[in-house]
Amino acid sequence: MGIGRLRTAFAAAVLAGTALAAPAFAAGTLRIGMTASDIPLTTGQTDNGGEGMRFIGYTLYDALINWDLTSADKPSGLIPGLATEWKVDEADKTRWTFKIREGVKFHDGSAFTAEAAVWNLDKLLDDKSPQYDPRQAAQGKSRIPAVAAYKALDKYTLEIVTKEPDATLPYQLAWILMSSPANWEALGKSWEAVAKKPSGTGPWMLADVVPRERADLVPFKDHWDQSRVPKLDKMVLVPLPEPNARSAALLSGQVDWIEAPAPDVIPALTGAGHQIVSNALPHNWTWHLSRLEGSPWNDIRIRKAANLAIDREGMKELLGGLMLPAKGFFTPGSQWFGEPTFEVKYDPEAAKALLAEAGYGPDKRLKVKALISPSGSGQMLPLPMNEFIQQNLAEVGIDVEFEVVEWNTMINIWRAGAGHESAKGTQSINFSYFIQDPFTGLIRHLACDLRPPNGTNWGHYCDPEMDALFKEIRTTFDAAAQDEVMRRTHEKFVDEALFLMVTHDVAPRAMSTKVKGFVQAQNWYQNFGSITMD
Repeated sequence: MGIGRLRTAFAAAVLAGTALAAPAFAAGTLRIGMTASDIPLTTGQTDNGGEGMRFIGYTLYDALINWDLTSADKPSGLIPGLATEWKVDEADKTRWTFKIREGVKFHDGSAFTAEAAVWNLDKLLDDKSPQYDPRQAAQGKSRIPAVAAYKALDKYTLEIVTKEPDATLPYQLAWILMSSPANWEALGKSWEAVAKKPSGTGPWMLADVVPRERADLVPFKDHWDQSRVPKLDKMVLVPLPEPNARSAALLSGQVDWIEAPAPDVIPALTGAGHQIVSNALPHNWTWHLSRLEGSPWNDIRIRKAANLAIDREGMKELLGGLMLPAKGFFTPGSQWFGEPTFEVKYDPEAAKALLAEAGYGPDKRLKVKALISPSGSGQMLPLPMNEFIQQNLAEVGIDVEFEVVEWNTMINIWRAGAGHESAKGTQSINFSYFIQDPFTGLIRHLACDLRPPNGTNWGHYCDPEMDALFKEIRTTFDAAAQDEVMRRTHEKFVDEALFLMVTHDVAPRAMSTKVKGFVQAQNWYQNFGSITMD
């Protein structure tokens, strides 16, 4: 089925008062309109994709290893979090030790120790442990496939053993957030109770939560990193999945900040005095392709034809210039881009020729089915963008039928894989990916051993040559040498057109001029601690 183009209705929404009610807040309150349709899971490992991690994950919680979110001018790197240092054993590169930061307290006042880290790993990986939580495990287990075993060597030393040598372990652990064992015990060993009163070590605490309506966050004054203690009195998170509703809420003064403003209302937003903030970041917007038997995407000619059919400059115009047209899976400026031989560009005639080679033409059009969402974390503006792709592909002879599902449902289907009944026979899924590190950026999407249910290789792709490259990445502990392997791997991603590579997000945000001090890091995650309200 097609999708009708979204048309701007923000003015009517404002005049009719159909946006949020406008409760009175203190001058030090920042109200943010998220793209999520609900408040992300608050217990530790969040749902709602990267947006859940951004607003509830890295606010309420810390990982052993954190991201440096202080600079807008350079890509983010890993920095010490709840672990002050980590190293791999030179004699046995499956064995890692982590020195735990001393003196760190959870929001409930209990201490963070190596035993607390073990408890948190058990809640994700050990389904026999009392604290095992299927909801958090669904979010976090696939993030740490390297982990084989772990134990506390003493109060402030954690050991992790990997299944095989894996240099990407620090990146994997940056996704794993630590919640309080003592708080879980005090609340009757109930994760449902913890959801209403969570306790992490992060710079923010949850003061109140109303599902699908709002979450109120307040500063944790005793955070171990005083530079991250918020300057605001409160931050209010509001689910507003529809872009026009977000714009209406900002224009009417009912929120101070919105994620992913609709491009056609940006002139109205700037005309009303609001600021648009964006930055290049390692995040792409793709169609992940099924490689199950019978999928048309098994034919490289069809994959290349689809990539040549997309008018990315036209899409950029649709998005008001707020995108970076894809030349590959990584951005062209990435240190990992390499020198692929296939050029991702707009060439519909070449696309038609490749489809003809594959046996398709005006009298035999190719039919495909794609899974998409109406909104969601990093999905930019998926309905008009996917309609644009549908039109581009139709022009070269590929007819697309859409299966539209809510974002959190799509995440679950993505984890279940293309062969699962929930995928409803779709041969592609529109998913945006964080491409900040080797594991999350490349390996988890295509490794043979990470096909569902073991990981997030949604399309069930498996290629021994690619797996050999992934193994080389994982066993190369020298950073410069690992970069070289990453370049060769990305060249294979592009040369074999393994995804429909469309665009890279620049994460536009619209906000009131009252918002001061925000530094938009080159990262999908952000630091809200520096913000003040005028």
